[in-house]
Amino acid sequence: MNKKQIISTLETIALYMELKGENSFKIAAFRKAAAALEHDERSMAEIDDFTVLNGIGKGTATVISECINSGTSSLLQQLQQEVPRSLLPLLKLPGLGGKKVAKLYKELQVTDVSSLKLACEQHKVQNLAGFAKKTEEKLLEAILQVGTRPERLPIAFVLPIAEEIEQILSNMPYVLRFSRAGSLRRVRETVKDLDFIIATAQPLEVRDELLQLPHIIEVIASGDTKVSVRLQYEYDVAVDFRLVKEQEYTTTLHHFTGSKEHNVRMRQLAKERKEKISEYGVENLVTGNVKTFQTEEEFYDHFHLSFIPPELREDGSEIDRIQFIPNLIQVEQIKGDLHMHTTWSDGAYSIEEMIVACHKRGYEYISITDHSQYLKVANGLTKDRLLEQGEEIRRLNEKYPDITILRGIEMDILPDGTLDYEDDVLEQLDFVIASIHSGFSQSPEMIMKRLQKACENKYVSMIAHPTGRLLGKRDGYAVDIDMLIRLAKETGTILELNANPHRLDLCANDLRKAEDAGVKLAINTDAHSLDMLHDMHIGVSVAKKGWIQSESIVNTWNCEQLLDFIHKKKQ
Repeated sequence: MNKKQIISTLETIALYMELKGENSFKIAAFRKAAAALEHDERSMAEIDDFTVLNGIGKGTATVISECINSGTSSLLQQLQQEVPRSLLPLLKLPGLGGKKVAKLYKELQVTDVSSLKLACEQHKVQNLAGFAKKTEEKLLEAILQVGTRPERLPIAFVLPIAEEIEQILSNMPYVLRFSRAGSLRRVRETVKDLDFIIATAQPLEVRDELLQLPHIIEVIASGDTKVSVRLQYEYDVAVDFRLVKEQEYTTTLHHFTGSKEHNVRMRQLAKERKEKISEYGVENLVTGNVKTFQTEEEFYDHFHLSFIPPELREDGSEIDRIQFIPNLIQVEQIKGDLHMHTTWSDGAYSIEEMIVACHKRGYEYISITDHSQYLKVANGLTKDRLLEQGEEIRRLNEKYPDITILRGIEMDILPDGTLDYEDDVLEQLDFVIASIHSGFSQSPEMIMKRLQKACENKYVSMIAHPTGRLLGKRDGYAVDIDMLIRLAKETGTILELNANPHRLDLCANDLRKAEDAGVKLAINTDAHSLDMLHDMHIGVSVAKKGWIQSESIVNTWNCEQLLDFIHKKKQ
């Protein structure tokens, strides 16, 4: 377990204890231990004795050590057996915390959403101490929305499911090749269901293995060319598997990747050549011969087209446009990541651990950008701690000469429009990110006043996740994107494409607007753990979707070129 996972485990233990009705001192001990780890700047590997930390006693230290050594907590497992897991979804309902759920459980025998609904309908909830008629009405209203599956699911929800399936497919002996298809392969922000294409010479054996997938709650189709199942997660997810011969794999993959409009344009091209595209290949309508392809590059080359990445295959115009975009961004061109967090704020790993991971990825430079002092919930850095971190970064730059570590910060743009640090602090830093994390409900005028203040500050290098959206959860604040693009261009401020799949902010359409206006962009992971560094791939895919060329992305530049660009704004 990494640091964030252990902190989460301690908080979960406290939550289960609260649901169980344990005494408040035991509950508080685990919350204090979690807070102590959160505020310590070291990674787990750097802490020798946890009891030295104020807030961690022998009991909680034992639990922490067990998490490190075994990856699990026997105490949490015991609590999970004693407390119904079905109580946890109740915590997502408005106005319900651990204490209130425990009260419902003990006094009304509420164990899940259904029993809470019944208790509300019988007006038992409003009679409990700490509850009221209005609370009961709001709960009942919220319960009616529980489990309602949106028509399309956020990409961040389906990606882990797709990766889990891909891991299983990679270990199936009769699977020769496989790929995701459909809107997920095109990296749409939302996905209706999942599609996979599988090449195999033994379809029946593969079918039988697919029917053993975990989480299956319904088998919709089970044949030698198609298997369709429904998997149960927080929302049900339908998955289609197409089983094809290896020679048909490429054209089947192209067909089921879509989009519909892209396929229509390709069929028109084929028709002009007296050919017909199908799942099985390209048929010559004169001779009847069917041509198959080993790769999609070969398929497009057959029609005298450059390869069109799946991300671009949307409205059909890409078939004409592709020839005019010679330098579409590729993940191999990324030379550094300019937005990441460490244990100095709310990250899971130390600065050194992040450096080593980025060096292994072949990066030439990174920027350490922990949160600023305003964001206390994320253990933001005071001015003194920021100075201390600067000394640590200087030391690590000497230790790792093959990678440049830029001294940065993710600084809050405060609700009143001021910045979290004065200029005398900012001028000492290599890379300053400005972000909005509060005041989301402010008027468009106030939001833009805040962003304008940041862009016009000569020490602010970049605006991070510029709209503040979280896919499927919140729309973000009222940003005038056209005005922000103008401000960025006028002031030489970089705009971020945040590659976190929960954000993907800026979106593809806004990226395209920014590039057309000559604004420089950066693709960053905003990593809070080592695993999140891998999100760079999806960030690059979104940039492709916006038709972004490599020279527009500042972290495809070498370090000297990047620093020159930042320095020009400071003059």
